[in-house]
Amino acid sequence: MKQGVQGSAGTQGAARVPVQQRARDMARERDTVEPGARGEHTHSEQPSPTLGFARAGAPPSQPRAVVQRSSVRGQIVDALRTALVAGELRPGEVYSAPVLGERFGVSATPVREAMQQLALEGAVEVVPNRGFRVVERGARELAELAEVRGLIEVPVMLRLARTVPAERWAELRPLAEETARAASSGCAATYAESDRAFHRAVLSLSGNEQLVQIAEDLHRRSQWPLVGGPVRHGRAELVADAAEHTALLDALIARDVDGVRALVGEHFAGAS
Repeated sequence: MKQGVQGSAGTQGAARVPVQQRARDMARERDTVEPGARGEHTHSEQPSPTLGFARAGAPPSQPRAVVQRSSVRGQIVDALRTALVAGELRPGEVYSAPVLGERFGVSATPVREAMQQLALEGAVEVVPNRGFRVVERGARELAELAEVRGLIEVPVMLRLARTVPAERWAELRPLAEETARAASSGCAATYAESDRAFHRAVLSLSGNEQLVQIAEDLHRRSQWPLVGGPVRHGRAELVADAAEHTALLDALIARDVDGVRALVGEHFAGAS
């Protein structure tokens, strides 16, 4: 009986070895096959020709597929924000993800995801079975945003005017100059981006990241188009607004608190 049992065990052990070896061999073979050849879905399939992302089988130095998808979505969000500020997406109009996807040279999926992000920000609203409607805003909402921004940013700027060294303010000079160049171009979308960058840099000196994020959101909302016109500001108004950045920076460097108070008050009043 003991011999029978041992023989049985020995037979089973002998049978298991080739099976395990074969499994390892199959695993190695599987690892050498490209994901696409196995029929697995990769996010790099059918990349946007206009966005220039790497195709499947690109060298390891190229961005990974999962990062590419996130990048596509992020670029579409930025493109939609630019189109919104420039008046290319008009208040009250409904836009479908497939149509916008054709415009950007991508599928409807990243556009839909980007539009959902804009819906969270309040720029658009979902229209079931149709797409997304650009929110209609009036002068009252713009004035309310300017008031809230003033309540948040003005006290912070006054505190920073008393505490931040002049050399730190001087480091922001290139950003102020960039707003002037953007204003001279007459492009509202280009100026909007440089305008936010300047204000973000100023508020970042407070060291309060939550404050910076809230102010950024309010600032972005204040740049959306109003009902009745695609672009709120003309070139002359943009240039005047940018000049206030330079004057504000000069006052901050000089620690002219009264001058800072007057300038930021005028700046936010003009934003309304």
